[in-house]
Amino acid sequence: MLAGMARLLVVKATAGADAPERCSQAFTVASTAVASGVDVSFWLTGESTWFALPGRAAEFELPHAAPLPDLLDALLAAGRVTACTQCAARRDIGPDDVLPGIRIAGAAVFVEEIMSDGAQAVVY
Repeated sequence: MLAGMARLLVVKATAGADAPERCSQAFTVASTAVASGVDVSFWLTGESTWFALPGRAAEFELPHAAPLPDLLDALLAAGRVTACTQCAARRDIGPDDVLPGIRIAGAAVFVEEIMSDGAQAVVY
């Protein structure tokens, strides 16, 4: 049913281990949408920016939640994953540090995505 929809879902994760339920919800909603055939752009901002680094998602634990590495892998395989430019810079994360497939981009790209026809943005 969802696969026929030509809409973009932009999910912005602002939380990491500091707010694990909110973080997990962002990853879960985005990966569920990808699995349903929805075009997804997933943004790592704030504390979630750390998950752009190799091995960081594996350190995340939340009882009764899907493993974050599995959700991130699904997003990388079928969606787009972006780390916020300023958030990455504040954490000394550069393009050579992030997982393959993750881009670093800023507010202009985010605004372009959320303002595109049919886009839906969700912020966690």
